Amino acid sequence: MAFHDPAARPGENTRVRERRVGHHVITVTTGTALSVLTVLLLAGCGSGGTPDPGPTTPDGTPVAAQPDPRGLLAARVAVAKDQRYVAAYTLTVPGKGPRSVLVSIATDRTWRVDIQGGALGGTADVAIAGRPEGVYQCPINPASSCVKVAAAGKKLPPAIDPRVQYVFVGWLDVLLDRQIPLAVNPAEPLAGTSAPCFAVEPGVTAIAPPIDPGTFCYNDNGILTAAKLPLGQLMLTGEVVAAPSTISLPGPVADDAPLGTATPPPSPPSASVSASAPR
Repeated sequence: MAFHDPAARPGENTRVRERRVGHHVITVTTGTALSVLTVLLLAGCGSGGTPDPGPTTPDGTPVAAQPDPRGLLAARVAVAKDQRYVAAYTLTVPGKGPRSVLVSIATDRTWRVDIQGGALGGTADVAIAGRPEGVYQCPINPASSCVKVAAAGKKLPPAIDPRVQYVFVGWLDVLLDRQIPLAVNPAEPLAGTSAPCFAVEPGVTAIAPPIDPGTFCYNDNGILTAAKLPLGQLMLTGEVVAAPSTISLPGPVADDAPLGTATPPPSPPSASVSASAPR
């Protein structure tokens, strides 16, 4: 069976091409084939289209893409995680006087955070230290025996946890992990620092969120210069100095009870025996 192009005019090249399909032969004129090919080519060219220039201003100027705040923060935190240093901070707690915090991140990745007033309602100084064999709490000023309070890389029990140490160790991985839902936005620099600051809010409501909400400020060297958190406001004081090769505990390890963060209840008054006056 043959189909001829009815649009072909006399004298036009009507050389036919035959193609067998099943038991039928379909005949297509050269003119028809060229027409179909032209339509396909035009359709193909149109499918690519002109690239979308994106948003523009009223005068047609392209709008620059806005930087991703979480990506900017993660870049600084990645540098912070590779730093080894000793740095002193002031911790300002609402309703209480300033406290000193000394952070030591050793070259072998052991660490220690000394917190003035970090236990017993602010009346006892403690060091929280992380070593491969575990996390320790050590009373300081005066130094006493150290107590292992958690496995390596784990959080402390809430009753004895000052939480300051997470700013420098545990929360770095949280800020770097894109799988953890966090809302990150640029923030106004905190007083006393010119480093870029970022407001961080956990993206989900949980009994134990992966990070406390707050503002974190890091300089170009990945050093935390300031942070505003529920536990208080940290501010870098003085120069950052070279790190030790490893962290030493300030006292021997003993099987003692760790110090709690809460103010201990007052001691009951001692019983006094009053002498009865003779009658």
